[in-house]
Amino acid sequence: MDPVDALLEIASLLERERASRYRAKAFRQAAATLQDLPDDVQTDPTRLRAAKGIGESTFAVIRQAQSGQVPDYLVELRGDVEPERVSALRAKLRGDLHAHTDWSDGTTLIPVMAAAARALGHEYQAITDHSPRLRVARGLSAERLREQMPLVRAESGEGFTLLAGIEVDILEDGTLDQEDDLLAELDIVVASVHSKLRMDARPMTARMIAAVSHPRVNVLGHCTGRLVQGDRGTRPPSAFDAAAVFAACAENGVAVEINSRPERQDPPDELMAIALDAGCLFSIDSDAHAPGQLSLLDHGAERAERAGIPPSRIVTTWGLSRLLAWAG
Repeated sequence: MDPVDALLEIASLLERERASRYRAKAFRQAAATLQDLPDDVQTDPTRLRAAKGIGESTFAVIRQAQSGQVPDYLVELRGDVEPERVSALRAKLRGDLHAHTDWSDGTTLIPVMAAAARALGHEYQAITDHSPRLRVARGLSAERLREQMPLVRAESGEGFTLLAGIEVDILEDGTLDQEDDLLAELDIVVASVHSKLRMDARPMTARMIAAVSHPRVNVLGHCTGRLVQGDRGTRPPSAFDAAAVFAACAENGVAVEINSRPERQDPPDELMAIALDAGCLFSIDSDAHAPGQLSLLDHGAERAERAGIPPSRIVTTWGLSRLLAWAG
């Protein structure tokens, strides 16, 4: 087995299972290091082990792959990782409108995320790093976002488009955490609540309605903010008038995100039903913070299919031209 392929597959499997980002990053770093080493160093165990970026675990994987084996650690991970959920809807998804890079709280470079999206067969992928208010996630100031936009768009080509976007914070008064003129330059705007999640239902409803009524918002991200499992523990959903918020989404052509992360499963099933009855559009998104998490779309597709959401109402089943016409 090619050792670089083995290292990258291990990284992707660790990312998909939301393992420690440092473990996954170590395997990606080792793959990059190995690719840059001269052939004679790659095949010399002493010099290979001494190379910066090659640790004990990654060295063992490389040596086993070089000897013609599938590395033990990869075999173990392949057995432990939950298999992808197969659904007819998953095959109809053409892209993803919510993903992060190391410009905010993601783990990898923009080109690495683009390559992973291409490998999944995406027609398009949006990069939506956080906005400045979310300091813990290294949210992008207006200056940094302007710097990022051309780098994102430079990754497009050969039947694939990387869209410049943002996951913008919905502030307590319903305004958005970025300059309106700059939002107008982006391809995709996902608006999400990240603070004061326990706000009373009435002001939270007004806050969310104000946000989805903004002419530049395309997607309402993980609408309840809940966590149902995972290392971060659990968190109850925010309280708001779902019928009123989803009516505003439908009126303004804003898609309700079906967040594919297993720890979120947001919106809950009962809220998906309300949004469906309200006539809303939907966007099945990975909310990936690492390349291996882009494949989490299968979880969201399975939930949407089970909820009876027609593919025609899911904007991420649309081709790029139609998607951009809607988003614009």
